[in-house]
Amino acid sequence: MNAPVLSPGGRIDANRPFKAVRIAVLTISDTRDEESDTSGHLLAERVTGAGHELVGKAIVRDDVEEIRRQVNAWVDEGAEAIVTTGGTGITGRDVTPEAVRPLFDKELDGFSVVFHLISYQSVGLSTLQSRALAGIVRGCFVFCLPGSNGAVRDGWDKVIAAQLDSRHGPCNMVELMPRLLEQ
Repeated sequence: MNAPVLSPGGRIDANRPFKAVRIAVLTISDTRDEESDTSGHLLAERVTGAGHELVGKAIVRDDVEEIRRQVNAWVDEGAEAIVTTGGTGITGRDVTPEAVRPLFDKELDGFSVVFHLISYQSVGLSTLQSRALAGIVRGCFVFCLPGSNGAVRDGWDKVIAAQLDSRHGPCNMVELMPRLLEQ
């Protein structure tokens, strides 16, 4: 029998059932289109490669209302998680946190901390230029990553993938999904 695979902060238990999560990918950019959206394509490949269902993929401009409209539409359509890429920087056009944070019922403060710890290993102090964040919008997890391919790889491979894997222990976000809307 094979030993469980090591995972960040836990283990994947192959004896536990895998539950595919309904995930949408949103690229936020004024300059990317379907052809040049390498980070969005990378995320979509990671999502489906992990066995999840890609329920949507879109590109919107760095515009607060456009971002909110797309996130809300996917939540209304039953997405269980949304991963965004782009718009988390510190320039004037970077508005993803301003667009998404007001939608959160709860913010996952630890996501930003863990993302920055991992990102620091890749890009050093440049991680300070990111405002990556995550939270829950009406029972849907929303993770907002920077727009670079490296940030997408770090965010998905080293943080999000394990937490959206129902086999990850000692705990994962999938097992909490049925309880997110409890009163």
